[in-house]
Amino acid sequence: MKVGIVGAGMVGSSAGFALALNGTASQLVLVDQDENLARAQAQDIAHAVPFASSTIVESGGYGALDGADVVIIAAGVSQKPGESRLDLLARNAAVFQDVITRIMQVAPDTILLIASNPVDIMTQIATQISRLPSVRVIGSGTILDTARFRWLLGRHLGISPRSVHAYVLGEHGDSEVLAWSNARAGSVAIDDFAAQVSAPLTEEIRAEIDQGVRRAAYTIIDGKGATYYGIGAGLARIVQAIATDEQAVLSVSVVSDVLGVNDVACSLPRIIGAQGVVAELMPDLNADETAGLKASAALLRQTIDALEP
Repeated sequence: MKVGIVGAGMVGSSAGFALALNGTASQLVLVDQDENLARAQAQDIAHAVPFASSTIVESGGYGALDGADVVIIAAGVSQKPGESRLDLLARNAAVFQDVITRIMQVAPDTILLIASNPVDIMTQIATQISRLPSVRVIGSGTILDTARFRWLLGRHLGISPRSVHAYVLGEHGDSEVLAWSNARAGSVAIDDFAAQVSAPLTEEIRAEIDQGVRRAAYTIIDGKGATYYGIGAGLARIVQAIATDEQAVLSVSVVSDVLGVNDVACSLPRIIGAQGVVAELMPDLNADETAGLKASAALLRQTIDALEP
């Protein structure tokens, strides 16, 4: 599989590093407006390949994306002092217009994987610009929030986070919904499991985990300026599901109808295979979670409406 990455900063390069280590991609191409940065990142990643895989890693212009099966977009502009969120979104939309137009000229049959923030809005914009079927424009969505949720639950329960089955739904942002009501450890409801291992999920513990998920990015950014390893691994996981036609259930963002909110990109558990999103699943939620998910989708829809002329 040939994978392109547009945007060779910390998120794009971390995704490339993860892909090179797990060997999912046979060929990896990094593209960036700063050609020297793309070249340096590609060489640095390539020097790790002999320890782990046989992935060919290189840099190039947009023409080097010819035939790419998946293109990860991790490009965008930073917020200026005093700039509103909508103004930032408008500038990033302009970046995406240029980037995606150039990608589609050389890789019209690719799957786009969106990592740029705010990822749900940028996924919606990418779907509109590319005119690809929505199932082939996938935002990383809450895949990282879900990983954080599982890690925190696993740590509290004393088990591997890979044995925790729990999802964060909706926006990758403040309105996201932690779906406690259908969380499982193995095949056991999370509260029952917690009782059996004498690690009850009190209201205090639930609040700590909730804040740990919602505030993780702020804590990391405060300490080192940006988050990139976790999302890099998450992007590589999505690519792996596509490359192997895995039919994996992952919490990603695509444009669909959610609880009566039409044509909105936000995260649900979705089945990922070689063609992109194969199906989406609506979990059994309690009343508060259902209301929260609908409100999250509606907030995203309002933002898109405010952007559109």
